[in-house]
Amino acid sequence: MFDPANFINDSVKKIKTEVKGRAIIACSGGVDSTVAAVLGARAIGDRLLAVFVDTGYMRKGEPEAVGRMMKDLGVNSKVIDARDEFYSALIRVSEPEKKRKIIGGKFIDVFDREAKEFGADYLFQGTIAPDWIESGGELRDTIKSHHNVGGLPEEMKLTLVEPLRDLYKDEVRKVARELKIEAAERQPFPGPGLAIRIMGEATREAADTVREACAITEEEIERAAEKGEMELPWQYFAVLLPVKTVGVHGDLRAYGYTVAIRAVESLDGMTAGYSKIPHRVLERISVRITNTLGDHVNRVVYDITNKPPGTIEWE
Repeated sequence: MFDPANFINDSVKKIKTEVKGRAIIACSGGVDSTVAAVLGARAIGDRLLAVFVDTGYMRKGEPEAVGRMMKDLGVNSKVIDARDEFYSALIRVSEPEKKRKIIGGKFIDVFDREAKEFGADYLFQGTIAPDWIESGGELRDTIKSHHNVGGLPEEMKLTLVEPLRDLYKDEVRKVARELKIEAAERQPFPGPGLAIRIMGEATREAADTVREACAITEEEIERAAEKGEMELPWQYFAVLLPVKTVGVHGDLRAYGYTVAIRAVESLDGMTAGYSKIPHRVLERISVRITNTLGDHVNRVVYDITNKPPGTIEWE
């Protein structure tokens, strides 16, 4: 049986032995990267710098929230605004795998710069087992490249440290609870962020639209769970589709984009079943999204696909 306390002790000892200099970590505020950052901080203290990169594809209010959390956890941290850099790198890029690899490569570019400034020789990552399993390699087919696996350059300048590599999501959450991390129950968020919740080119405008749609979806589902209308799903978010359909805006015929809502039940992310959200909750989500984003979105649909055959994220 997995023992989180033993895992923490063993991980801290291993990091102390293996990491002799300074290190940086990409900390998104999600449970995986936060746990990895806290383990690193416990092992090497301020020789670890947790870097939060605002790529422009983060959730609403996330840069401020993550900055506060890192401070509360006593982790040496820094917030970098790289929105323009990421938006520019993804101009005219629509293919999902290419998006992921570009984002992964851009992360490394940012961290190379930060590493030089900080004098780091090591790169910590919150990679967990499903990340490298789904990214393929050896005898495994590629389901989708995770940016922290598929986007890494062949000749990386930093030595990689992945303390959670052999853990699944449920085990990472147990470690987070043991460490008293508030992100322990936070739903998963993909490394490439909202860029892979935009089907097609991930423009600045599309990111603003899906960010608001995701925020509305999260707020309504969490409110419904608090009121006892439903169980809180394992993961829940919105996806922006690239096709326009006909609708009505005022008394006029109009064309707008479609937003798909995705919510699933899972233990470790390897398999998942779609959540049976009450129709009254779905209606509230739909009304809020179309009222708030009516100039861009005129249709909301709900994804009832399990994993397999679908994946949890759409890209």
